[in-house]
Amino acid sequence: MSDTQARFLQGSIFKHVVVMTLTGALGLMTLFIVDLADLYFLSSLHNVNITAAIGFGGTLDFANLSLAIGAGIAAVALVSRNMGARQPERAKQFASNALYMSLGVSAIYAALLCIFISPILSLLGATGETAHQAKTFIYTLSPGFVCLAGALSCSFSLRGLGDAKRAMFITLSSAITTLILDPIFIYKFGWGIQGAAAANAISYALCFGVGLYGLGKVHGFLAPFTWQGFKRDWPAVWGIALPSIVSQLATPFAAGYMNYVFAPYGDEIITAGTVVNRVVPVAFGVIFSLSGAVGPIIGQNFGAKNFPRVKRALRDGLTFAVLYSSVTSLILYLLRHQLIAAFHISGRAAELVDFFATYIAMSWALLGGLFVAAAAFNNLGKPIYSTWTNWVRATLGTIPFAIVGGAYAGAEGIMVGTAIGGAICGLAAMIMAYQLVNRMSAGPPNAA
Repeated sequence: MSDTQARFLQGSIFKHVVVMTLTGALGLMTLFIVDLADLYFLSSLHNVNITAAIGFGGTLDFANLSLAIGAGIAAVALVSRNMGARQPERAKQFASNALYMSLGVSAIYAALLCIFISPILSLLGATGETAHQAKTFIYTLSPGFVCLAGALSCSFSLRGLGDAKRAMFITLSSAITTLILDPIFIYKFGWGIQGAAAANAISYALCFGVGLYGLGKVHGFLAPFTWQGFKRDWPAVWGIALPSIVSQLATPFAAGYMNYVFAPYGDEIITAGTVVNRVVPVAFGVIFSLSGAVGPIIGQNFGAKNFPRVKRALRDGLTFAVLYSSVTSLILYLLRHQLIAAFHISGRAAELVDFFATYIAMSWALLGGLFVAAAAFNNLGKPIYSTWTNWVRATLGTIPFAIVGGAYAGAEGIMVGTAIGGAICGLAAMIMAYQLVNRMSAGPPNAA
């Protein structure tokens, strides 16, 4: 095993937050940039059924990503905590068994999705040619789900070790591969939506290899699978992973519900929702990465019982989220017309995307609090809190607000309503996180 040390027990917390978040975002955003590139290439085919199908298929793909992230959260929490407690051998064992669990969970999801794909798409509101194209996309992409899950587990464990650079390389390799193969498969081979899925599946396999090299070869943190070791670590890994997975699934649930409520307005509105759903992770990928970025900082300092630095990490994470969201929202507003032109949309689809960039994007300044709070909950031994807050946002913070908004102002009203609900949930989650940290820091802490 290499001489790997806990890196976040000293130095500027805000600097750690910025470095970990930006490198984490670059890695995570590459996955979302690929999704956006898929949409860009496929939208140039000028087939509204294919564009809408990407919205439905992408929601199911995102569910697998959410499963992988949820399992990865267990890895980063346990690895960082044990590194902070100066127990690198246990950190290695947790990194390995979290990886094996992630592979199994994703394999089960992929198998069930392929078996029940028709009723699932029907439930989401996909019909006719759109449903057929979505099926083609999922059947082709699903073999790569397991590789993506393994790659992300390696990435999260590397973050727990403080190796943000190699964690970033994992998803960068996937993005580069897909961006090369996409135009070849879609245009030159004429495979259309199936070509986009094939390019992604191949890239997932490649980035898994990169992850195994970084975790196993460079750091020596990959132990062979044994039933005894897996059963020993299963309660700790699953204890964090299960609520984290359930928590992460709230996002694709909300996305699926949005597809469902947009479906009666026609394929143009579904297309607009698809564009927004692909643009948001790229524009706000930095916010998405906060849970994984701030988590190791909180985890290592929690393991070292240094509560003042835990509290500071929470505060600095929220500050960063608000600043970043404010700037990004302004950029989206200024570039809204170019965004519409890039994806070849017009009519009601263009109007709705313009509305989002003008009035809705700014709500992420408050919604970002949900991701910062999740980092605290998952790394302070309260992952169930993250589950509650995410599902409250996906249900009580989405469904009634969408119903009321839609009744008053149609598709635009749905966007306004869900933005208000999300902002309220973000603020509430941050209040809970501060209360948790205050309770835990009531005892005599180490010096900051």
